[in-house]
Formats: sequence, C-alpha cells, structure tokens
Amino acid sequence: MREKILSDLVNAMKNRNKEVLSVLRMVKGAIQLEEINLKKELSDDEVIQIISKQIKTRKESIGEFKKGNREDLITATENEITILEKYMPKQMDEDEINKIIDDTFAKVKPVGLSDMGKVMGSVAPLVKGKADLGLVNKIIKEKLSSL
Repeated sequence: MREKILSDLVNAMKNRNKEVLSVLRMVKGAIQLEEINLKKELSDDEVIQIISKQIKTRKESIGEFKKGNREDLITATENEITILEKYMPKQMDEDEINKIIDDTFAKVKPVGLSDMGKVMGSVAPLVKGKADLGLVNKIIKEKLSSL
C-alpha cells in the first residue's frame, strides 16, 4: 500500500496533477510521522487506518464548511476524499454490515443496550477499514434498542 502511494505520488509529480500531489503528500507525511512515532515501518492495515482518519477529518471539515456556506471548500474537500478513497479497501454495504452484526448477535446473545460494548468489541475487528464504524455503531444501537 505504501509503495502504491509513493508510486502514485511520483506519477502525480510527472503529470503535474497538483490536486492529487497535494493529497498524497499529506498522506505520505502522516505515514512518515506515524512511522517515526512507532519506530517501525507501517503495515498495510496501519496505512489504511491513517487514510481512514484523513477521510474522517475531511468529512468533519465538510460539515463545518457547510455551516460557513463555503461551497468552494466543500467541493475541494470532496475531491480530496475521492482521491483518498482509491486507497481504501472496498467498503461494505449496509446488508453486509447487518449480516455480520446478526451473526455476532447469535454468538454474543445481547439482552439490551448494556451489551453494546460486547457486541461492538466483536464486530469492530471484522469491519475495521471496510465500513464506517459510526454507521456500524448506529445499526447496533438500533438493534439493541428493539430487543
């Protein structure tokens, strides 16, 4: 994953694609910072986590830009998210998420909202990087509330 990002960075430089170049430089910087902090080269899963954080940050920024009525910044940030999503694994749709949650419910047998931690703890490793954990959390809460 890291090599693909670096290769795409070089291609963006050669093709003078400023937008892609800017986004990939930010990602590269975040990866290098994390490698320095951990004193080791990151695995693909760790790189995906960094990219996921970058996407999440940008989505939060879009919310703020909407409050400020800044369409120009919203469009630019959405383009950055599109570029970053190319490096993420295929995202699960809601049906796939529901199937995993239902399977987990069968194993854990929760009785109410008090079992949220147990269910989330079992589901999170299965969907990490492949689904929005906020959506997963929301679906689990809805299902626990209806028990």
